[in-house]
Amino acid sequence: MAAYGFAHLHSRRHHADVIEYLERIQATLDPFAGRFVIHGPPAEIVEGAWPGTMVLIEFPTLAAARAWYDSPPYQDILRLRTDHIEGDLVLVEGVGPDYDPARRAAALRAEAAGH
Repeated sequence: MAAYGFAHLHSRRHHADVIEYLERIQATLDPFAGRFVIHGPPAEIVEGAWPGTMVLIEFPTLAAARAWYDSPPYQDILRLRTDHIEGDLVLVEGVGPDYDPARRAAALRAEAAGH
C-alpha cells in the first residue's frame, strides 16, 4: 500500500541552508523509492484558510516512508529545513484502489449503532 509524507510548511524562507536541503533531498529519497507528488506550488483554497505551502512525497509503503525519515542521510540534512521553516510533517498510509467511502460510512454507522 502506498504511503505519503505530507508536510504543511507554515513559513517559507529561501535561506542558503534550505537551498542546500533541496539540492540534497532527492538522494535521500532514492533508496526508498520516494518521489515528490506535490512540492509547494500555490494552492487554490476553496474552503477555509491554508497558510503556507504543502509538500507530498509518495513511498511504496509506510515502512519505506519511516525508514527514509529515520535514515542517517535524511537526518543529516533535516536541520537545514527545520532551522528555517516552521511546519508539520506526517507519514500516512494511503488507501487502495478498491477503497469505498460508502463502506467506510456503513462501518461507522454500525459502530455508532452498537454504542
